[in-house]
Amino acid sequence: MQKKTVSIGGESFEIPDFSFLKGGGTWVVVIILVGIWLLSGIFIVKADEKGVVKRFGQYVRTTGPGIHYRIPFPVETVLKPQVTKVKRSEIGFRTVDPGPPARYAERTNESIMLTGGLNIVDCEMIVQFRIDDPIKHLFKVRDKRVRDIRYPTVHRAAEAALRQVIGKHDVDEALTVGKVRIQEEVKVQLQEILNSYESGLYVVAIQLQDVDPPREVSDAFKDVASAKEDREKSIKQAEGYYNDLIPRTRGKRAQMIKEAEAWAAERIAKAEGDAENFNRILNEYRRSKNVTRKRLLLETMEEILPGLQKYILKADKNGNLMNVLGLQAPIGASKGGK
Repeated sequence: MQKKTVSIGGESFEIPDFSFLKGGGTWVVVIILVGIWLLSGIFIVKADEKGVVKRFGQYVRTTGPGIHYRIPFPVETVLKPQVTKVKRSEIGFRTVDPGPPARYAERTNESIMLTGGLNIVDCEMIVQFRIDDPIKHLFKVRDKRVRDIRYPTVHRAAEAALRQVIGKHDVDEALTVGKVRIQEEVKVQLQEILNSYESGLYVVAIQLQDVDPPREVSDAFKDVASAKEDREKSIKQAEGYYNDLIPRTRGKRAQMIKEAEAWAAERIAKAEGDAENFNRILNEYRRSKNVTRKRLLLETMEEILPGLQKYILKADKNGNLMNVLGLQAPIGASKGGK
């Protein structure tokens, strides 16, 4: 660009020479400026964003990721909220320095709350959420004036939901086995509150961080917890003894019953066999009494004689039997006569 020299107060200065704008040059500048203004309407929406276009401050349309065009400022403006980014809100504490090592600041006015049994617990929680409806999120409840809490509506609603759910459970559930259930109930309750506010936010997850009794009574809670653990241990041991003893006893009982049934079956079978044998002998006796009687006598003697000590004696010439008493030692005595 050409310059010209001017004199002011005795000093010379060089300034741009716009004399060429006279005539047709003015229109050239106007066309260039209009072109630049029109090109300023091009905007890019990233993959994790949505473009919300406003015309004179009123919502017009929503655009997805990519290159788009709007009527340049001040007619239309665009907001690009991140709809896939998961944000978080901390209840009962604040992250001072993510570290490592991380440093936190407590907020006891948020974390101290009552359980269903009117016990006091110190409960800290993290809420993870994202934008689900950018229109509701941008034009309904977002408050930019609060600096330490970016999303005060989520924070306050989460604290209210946590207090409400903790108030329905006793202190043992909150401190031990009921944490997962409490998290799910808080998530459902918080989502219902945010939906009623038309906040356009979706609760991704609820995480209970630390659930502890207040420091003033922590020792007493530890003693109670220890006693309950001992009780549970004793119960488990008793159940183990019961589960070991009862099956063994039942097994022995079943074994005794089976043995008794077997003995009874054996006795019955034997009795039936003896009865059948007796009936068979009785029939034979009725057909031939003398023969049967003699056979029975011989069979009985065969059973008895093998167990007896037998002597064969010969009579003298006068027909008298010799006296054999004392001639032989008793059965089982030693050869020495002792």
